[in-house]
Order: sequence, then C-alpha cells, then structure tokens
Amino acid sequence: MEEEGKFTQLVELMATLRGPGGCPWDREQTHQSIRPYLLEETYEVLETIDSGDDEKFKEELGDLLLQIVFHSQMAREEGKFDIYEVIDGIVKKLIRRHPHVFGQVKVRNSQEVLKNWEKIKGEEREGTILDGVPKSLPALLKAFRVQEKLSRVKADQGKTEGLYKEVEGKLSELREVVRRGDVDAEEGSLGALLFSLVSLARILGLSPEDALRRKVEDYMAKIKKS
Repeated sequence: MEEEGKFTQLVELMATLRGPGGCPWDREQTHQSIRPYLLEETYEVLETIDSGDDEKFKEELGDLLLQIVFHSQMAREEGKFDIYEVIDGIVKKLIRRHPHVFGQVKVRNSQEVLKNWEKIKGEEREGTILDGVPKSLPALLKAFRVQEKLSRVKADQGKTEGLYKEVEGKLSELREVVRRGDVDAEEGSLGALLFSLVSLARILGLSPEDALRRKVEDYMAKIKKS
C-alpha cells in the first residue's frame, strides 16, 4: 500500500541520516541528547490542538512521529529493537487490553472499559496501580493521573459538593497558616489545596493541566496587547 510505503520511506530516511555519509548532527545524537525535543514536540502538538489549525496540527504530529522513529533507529543500531517491533508491541497490547472488542468480555460503559484496562495492566506486571504513572510528569498532571487511576478502582462520581467544601476548607487552612506566619506549613497547605482542586477538576471532567495552560496563554496574550 502507498501509505505503508511512505512510513517505510521515513524509517529508511532516518537510517540514511544516521548512516555513513549521513548528517553529522544526526549521527552524533543519543537518546539523552534528543530527549528534550521529544518533550518539546509533544507540547507543540498540544498547542496546535488548542489552535484548531489542522495544517499545523498535521505538521506537528509529523515532528512528533520523527522523534519516535529517531529513537527507534538508535535502538536498532544498538541491537535492542526497531520501529516495527515497537508497532508490533502496541498492536498486541491494544488487542490484549480490549477483550470487549477482540474477545468475549462484555462491558456496559466506558467506566467498565477503564476498570478492565487497569485490571489487565495489573496482570501484565507486578506492583501497584500507580506504578504506571511516569515520575517525570509535571506535578499538576501527575496528581491528576494518580487520582484518575485510583478512581478506576474505586468510583467517586457524585462527590462534587463535597469537593467544593474540601477546597474551601483547604483554602481556610492555608489562610490560617499564613496568618500565623507558619512558613514551614505554608507549602504543605498550598499543596493540599492544589491537590483538592485537581480532584474537583477531574470530577467536573476537566483537565487541570489544560485549564491552567490555557489561562496562562490567555494572560500572556492580554499582557502583550496592553
């Protein structure tokens, strides 16, 4: 198929750039040296999703795909794996974690799908449900992912009013420690307030990371116009 040929062309192009007579810069790179670009391209994809610019979105997805092919090519040179093994792995994982589509498991809604997903993940590896949360995630997103994973084990819908009170309580606690001049307690109180706000955002079906990022962008745009 023509589409498959284009992907193979990208893989072979990366191999050429890394090979003898290729690009000096590309040949010098390591997994660690291009690590920042992977994060940068991911955030640029997120920005284009928010912008609604489909052409830019397509371009940034290409840049992100390049990073995956780049890392896979270096792994291939190291004799570890190649891009096709990466694809084979994710295909097998998707089939394994969707027994309600490719097997005989019955589900009633998306919540049951997520519970099954976490159950299957737990069977695939040792440890707790939180082991799949990357340590390098930004704190706000990390808090959201921790709470999200735990909610799949123990449903927490219908707690909105209680969370409003919890946020108000945490804000009062922060005011009190600041009033007392208890500097040591201020960070902990602020952290507790932010954690409660993340809980509220999740129950409301919002992403706190996206909400804050968009607020910052709006604020920066207003400053530039003033």
